[in-house]
Amino acid sequence: MLHEAPDLRTRDRVIALLSQGAATASELGTHLGLSPAAIRRHLDAMLAEGMVTERERRQRGPRGRGRPAKIYVLTDAARDGFGKHTYDDLAATALRWIAGQGGANAVAAFAAAQVAELEERCEAAMRDAGDDPLARAEALASALTAEGYAASASTIASGGQLCQHHCPVAHVAAEFPQLCEAETQVISRLVGTHVQRLATIAHGDGVCTTHIPGLPIVRKSND
Repeated sequence: MLHEAPDLRTRDRVIALLSQGAATASELGTHLGLSPAAIRRHLDAMLAEGMVTERERRQRGPRGRGRPAKIYVLTDAARDGFGKHTYDDLAATALRWIAGQGGANAVAAFAAAQVAELEERCEAAMRDAGDDPLARAEALASALTAEGYAASASTIASGGQLCQHHCPVAHVAAEFPQLCEAETQVISRLVGTHVQRLATIAHGDGVCTTHIPGLPIVRKSND
């Protein structure tokens, strides 16, 4: 009996996505344009080969009906075979050196400098979004998607949510949360209101989720 050869190109795309953070089969299938059956075939094969593991997504608040969602995470073996892992290790080593020389404040300053150019590009893309925080969140989601974050904005009872389905620095941010904190401050400045991070890919969640209250902050006049 002949066994079907694995689709290495699709597998590489799955690895590339999971290298940026855990995800469900549905999220992977949607991003890759694959049917549920097709993505399950790839994930089952990768589970059998020890390239991914699965676990329950951490649930905040009361658990709803139905089975909890399963998220897939790359194993160290899969990461070692993917080039990005080398750059992650280099970045983590550099940040450890910065922390050793200047402490946590030096790492925070580096993180702020790293997101400064991202903030400028997103601010330019949001120029016509107006002053409403939720409208600005939608514009920001589009700008972040263009930067590779696969972001989306939605309205909820208490305001809005900005979700980022991919994080290019997730592996490093797991050790240095200053990267996430600097990004959160950028989101707050761009939408014009205080925001709260509810979940991050770096901490093992499938999506970075930021809560955005519906009312804008009152800015102090310089006059």
